Amino acid sequence: MLRKYQITNGRINEALENEGLIDVYIKLTDVEKRFLIDDLKLDEHTLDSATDPDEQSRLEFEPEHIAMILKIPKNYSAKDQFMFRVGSMGLYLFKERLIIILPEDIQLFVGKPFSKLISHMDVCLRLIYMVINHFNEHLKIINMVSDSLESKINTSMENRYLLNLFTLEKSLVYYLSSINFNTILLEKLKLNVSKVGFTQEQVEYLEDILIENNQCYRQAEIYSNILASLMDARVSIVSNNLNILMKTLNIITIAIMVPTFVVSAFSMNVKIPIQDHPWAFWIILGMAMISVMSFLTFWKTKKW
Repeated sequence: MLRKYQITNGRINEALENEGLIDVYIKLTDVEKRFLIDDLKLDEHTLDSATDPDEQSRLEFEPEHIAMILKIPKNYSAKDQFMFRVGSMGLYLFKERLIIILPEDIQLFVGKPFSKLISHMDVCLRLIYMVINHFNEHLKIINMVSDSLESKINTSMENRYLLNLFTLEKSLVYYLSSINFNTILLEKLKLNVSKVGFTQEQVEYLEDILIENNQCYRQAEIYSNILASLMDARVSIVSNNLNILMKTLNIITIAIMVPTFVVSAFSMNVKIPIQDHPWAFWIILGMAMISVMSFLTFWKTKKW
């Protein structure tokens, strides 16, 4: 699916079919792919990399354009089961055009970053900044989900919440790798600003983006280290909760067995003491209660 956009009064608006400065391709069809390869001379391997979630970020200089493969966080849904995945996005920068290749439909050109635009190169840099913000937002969500799971683990005796935390930890590893790949791309882009044709203002904005990306990486690293370092403690909490439950059940079982033994002893079908006593029932019941209290006192004294 193809969507065309143009810059009007410093902002991005949808354009007519043949007037777009920015072309956004979502889920490339075979016809669109052949057009990009045959007419615009895009490299087929690089084009496939734009929709490959396992592809690394990279920067390539072609005769008529500059190709950038950028790692992006995928939209999260409930069916992902706490797994935050990453994908790839292709940016192809021509002298008079920007082509964007997306594996899925995501919201672009929204918010304050996409204002006061002058050229398609500005749009390219703002998109990179948007990706970094997207990673930061997902990191905040991961941290909130992690805190929620930790509170549930404190009272849980199941492995379900632990497995969810393991999944979050795995997600952070993918995020760290993706953000690091983007850092390499940005540093290479910074080294080739004259070749790309950035203005001084755009170079300064690129330096700000690089700082934001490094901060995003450090934030993801902190969250990952916290999850990894405390995982053994959380496993111990679940195991300890199970031990406490078993201890409680043992107390209940023994507390029931002791009076049961007393009552059973006086319920035998043989001649027993005090069977003719008018208060025999209440005496036996009292002995059962005394045995329970004696057992609980003994248990508390031993601090088991």
